[in-house]
Amino acid sequence: MSSGSQKRYPPELRERAVRMVAEIQHEHTSEWAAIESVAGKLGIGTAQTLHNWIRKAQTDTGQRPGVTSEMAAEMKKLRAENRELKRANEILKSASVFFAAELDRNNK
Repeated sequence: MSSGSQKRYPPELRERAVRMVAEIQHEHTSEWAAIESVAGKLGIGTAQTLHNWIRKAQTDTGQRPGVTSEMAAEMKKLRAENRELKRANEILKSASVFFAAELDRNNK
């Protein structure tokens, strides 16, 4: 959801929509029909958006294979930490080279 034209839906609405689809699915001919119905009632931009939320919820609860939201957040955090450590390591290497050169100049 990086585009300015896309809506940001609150987590409560997402959870409610996912629950509603599960609750009314038996009243419809297919899961997609239930998704379209709930999306329309709750003013969710597209049924595909709600479909994505349902799949993510299923992954998070272990009903579907895939990377959970918690694991994805942890991986994102670790990647950022790894980038920062690599950057710090490069700074330390540069400083080491600089000070080694200074010592060589002072010892001559």
